Amino acid sequence: MKLIIQVPCINEEETLPLVFKNMPKKIEGIDTIEYQIIDDGSTDNTVKVARELGVQHVVSFRGKNRRWLGRAFKLGVDNALRHGADILVNTDGDNQYPSEAIPDLVRPIVENRAEIVIGDRQTAKIDEFSPFKKVLQKFGSFVTQFLSGQKVPDAVSGFRAYSKEALQKINIITNYTYTVDTLMQANKKGIDIAWVKIKTNPKTRESRLIKNIWTKVKKSGSTILRMYAVYEPFKTFCVFSSGFFIAGLALLGRFLYYYLAGNGTGHVQSVIVGAVSLVIGVQIFVLGILAELLAVNRRLIEDMLERLKRIEK
Repeated sequence: MKLIIQVPCINEEETLPLVFKNMPKKIEGIDTIEYQIIDDGSTDNTVKVARELGVQHVVSFRGKNRRWLGRAFKLGVDNALRHGADILVNTDGDNQYPSEAIPDLVRPIVENRAEIVIGDRQTAKIDEFSPFKKVLQKFGSFVTQFLSGQKVPDAVSGFRAYSKEALQKINIITNYTYTVDTLMQANKKGIDIAWVKIKTNPKTRESRLIKNIWTKVKKSGSTILRMYAVYEPFKTFCVFSSGFFIAGLALLGRFLYYYLAGNGTGHVQSVIVGAVSLVIGVQIFVLGILAELLAVNRRLIEDMLERLKRIEK
């Protein structure tokens, strides 16, 4: 069984040695361990340092660097599968995650107990997180758990292990990040997920992906809603449609009440607005049916992509 440990990097020449300091050389049940970095446009000696640390695979972006973690992860997955990875572990180049915990991360996959394993950072216990950030982390995980229908203690943790079978089933469709994307897909595709509690390392630098907490909230929130709409289009459109239906019926009921009371002439606007709301509700409902039909086509295409990946890899 072959394990490839992947590290997305951008100007990590100083922190990369810290990541590899406690990197496992042997893991029970694993025959071969190889290392891979995804160079997201580094302008320092990141690649040189990686080579000196024994990294076998360097995946580099062509063209302008955009710091899109989702796209970087997808590129790394394709390269890892191409080189015969049975398990792919993803960690960070800023040494946030404990490399010594990688054996615990891959164990459920080696023992066939899960196809994806995620490190739970136990964000409530991280001293460097402000109380406000802890609340937002907890709320984001709660929303993801509610929409995905599965246990999600740490939705945006990037310390993860994937089996080859899971990687063949998953198709990353977001550029900003892959964490929520893969969680939603795993639930819809019946991929078993396990969680392993970890303790993060001391902070080495500020995040280069997230400018501030509100940027993270906006992008993560939009990703969660977008992914839910992709995999549950009919339910999503029904929610929006029901709002217009309820408003329309309420307004028509208001007019009927006053009409039966003999005072309907002054409330004609309720009929007009209510009728328009009902029409909009019907239109959104019909769009939901069409979206569900398109979702069937998407599932068929994803099945074809999975079969193609199995043939190519």
